[in-house]
Amino acid sequence: MNTAGFQNQTNQSSTQRTYLTLRNEIITGRLAPGERLKVETLKENYGAGASPIREALSLLTSDQLVERIDQRGFRVADTSRHQFQEILNLRCTLEDIALRQSVEKGGRDWEENLVLVHHYLSRTDRADAELFEDRHKSFHMALLSACESPVLMRFCGQLYDLNVRYRFLAVRSKTYSSRNVEGEHLAILDAAVSKDVDLASKLLMDHYSSTGAFLAELID
Repeated sequence: MNTAGFQNQTNQSSTQRTYLTLRNEIITGRLAPGERLKVETLKENYGAGASPIREALSLLTSDQLVERIDQRGFRVADTSRHQFQEILNLRCTLEDIALRQSVEKGGRDWEENLVLVHHYLSRTDRADAELFEDRHKSFHMALLSACESPVLMRFCGQLYDLNVRYRFLAVRSKTYSSRNVEGEHLAILDAAVSKDVDLASKLLMDHYSSTGAFLAELID
């Protein structure tokens, strides 16, 4: 038995598990912006070794969800109104490109998958915030999935994750809940499957702008 190979596979599994857990806790706000991430504390909390913890933190640094503090360790990346606006502007620019390409190139498989993920999203209770956000991301990424650009998709996915930290603030707001988000999603879906590129783009940008304007008022 190759014990070195087995140990490497175990470390990779532990790193991936720790990475996903930390990522989820940062995105949902359970780990607050600016909070110190001490390796010894994380080892106890997640039952992982120091090496997988550090590797997971390095991956999250690449995702811009964690910041390295010189030689003093790591902390959860800060949030700010300026950063939120930058993320929103980049999302609108890149997703407009991806959406237009996707709607133009998308075939039957793309359409059927888009309808399916929207169906799951529409049946999800917003009170279950984590499940809703998981299915919400699936819908938005499915819209873009026929763009035939893996690099563009990766950037859009990363920007989604950076943005969703801010949207968790809105989920708890009664004012935000009064928006007909479900109707906005359905209108975007209808325009996309109808191959109306300009309308789909306009509706998606309006969808982001509405959320952005509201969130900006919540951010210090």
